[in-house]
Amino acid sequence: MSGMDLVAISKRLSYVLRHRPDSVGLTLDQNGWVAVDDLLAALAAHGRRVTRAELDAVVSGNDKRRFAVEAGPDGKDRIRASQGHSVPVDLGLTPIAPPPVLYHGTSTAAVASIRAEGLRKGRRHHVHLSADTATARRVGARRRQEVSILTVDAAAMDADGYGFYRSANGVWLTDHVPPRYLR
Repeated sequence: MSGMDLVAISKRLSYVLRHRPDSVGLTLDQNGWVAVDDLLAALAAHGRRVTRAELDAVVSGNDKRRFAVEAGPDGKDRIRASQGHSVPVDLGLTPIAPPPVLYHGTSTAAVASIRAEGLRKGRRHHVHLSADTATARRVGARRRQEVSILTVDAAAMDADGYGFYRSANGVWLTDHVPPRYLR
């Protein structure tokens, strides 16, 4: 299977597991999980056959670790997106103190708006931040536009009572980053 095919599968999984499980007739549990067998059957029924080996290759080969697979209470494997949901889920994240500085990669065209309004979660549950500039640059480059890296004064935000979480794949999450914490 080519890298292009794996990217296409990853994008389809992101769409289904983050935003539209109903598009293939699925319902996520309250924590965002769905049985792997149910996911594969639903994808096949909706014209996108994915084998278990392909799914495993996408999960293990994704450098951003977008998906998590684990044994469910029934002993059968289940899968969920690590973060980025626009559908209601509770990822069970515990508030944690962030590092002093975090980063956000974005298109240069969006910087003026962000400086005026701050970073907003939009339709997602949280704003996504990175612990290093390389990751922020990679995230910001996903739309193939010129990238700017914004620095977030996470220590000041934390001191001012803003909550932070860290997802299973290392992405830092918060509800909003007001402009005064951005450089």
